[in-house]
Amino acid sequence: MDLTFLGTGTSQGVPIIACHCDVCKSADPHDKRLRSSMLVEYAGKRLVIDTGPDFRQQMLREGIEHLDFVLLTHEHVDHTAGMDDIRSFNFAQHKDMDIYANSQTCRAVTNTFAYAFTPHKYPGVPQFRLHPIGDAPFHVQGIKIIPIHVLHLKMPVLGYRINEMAYITDASFIAEKELEKLHGLKVLVLDVLRKEKHYSHFCLAEGLELVERLRPEQAFFTHIGHGMGRYAEVEPTLPPNVHLAYDGLKIHIDDI
Repeated sequence: MDLTFLGTGTSQGVPIIACHCDVCKSADPHDKRLRSSMLVEYAGKRLVIDTGPDFRQQMLREGIEHLDFVLLTHEHVDHTAGMDDIRSFNFAQHKDMDIYANSQTCRAVTNTFAYAFTPHKYPGVPQFRLHPIGDAPFHVQGIKIIPIHVLHLKMPVLGYRINEMAYITDASFIAEKELEKLHGLKVLVLDVLRKEKHYSHFCLAEGLELVERLRPEQAFFTHIGHGMGRYAEVEPTLPPNVHLAYDGLKIHIDDI
């Protein structure tokens, strides 16, 4: 399995517009963060988790010319606003794109991108096939995917486990029965927004506590805001198996 962090930033990205803090003014490319998304290449398939506002830029940067399907974690625009650009894959692949999400997110996508679901579509609009998913594991093109239900304050959000990797974003609470699905991982990707406690995201201490409990071989924190501090200052303070992810980071799981 090959993983590429397409973006690792919070909803405003880093740098934030009109912010003059040390992180936002940093020249270190590790501190330049597009909105959070991941590319997964596994079993001969290529999928993306979340299509935020930077989706087009991320696809061009990584040279992605084929995409098999999309998993959405929830309906917030920093995770869905780039869906119109899926039409480029429709044109190139001559087929609709399969989108998997919970029912709440499917309804939001249908409302936000209503022009893609009308009976008489304007030529060239994106073509989606929405697949609502629930609690049970499901298979897509031969790949088993286990939904992980988490809460973003009170909003239901889906994380996903694929083989020995799990991706959890926009979470502040994970129930015990969902934590049980996260044992035996080689790679855990986890939402950790900043050092200070936050009402709807894990903070650094909470993220480290979860890693200690779940004991993945490696953990990578994502959905990072400027409140985390500069990469060069924070990364050396973390345990050897824990890292701040950064845009463009690539991981081959057999190498872990």
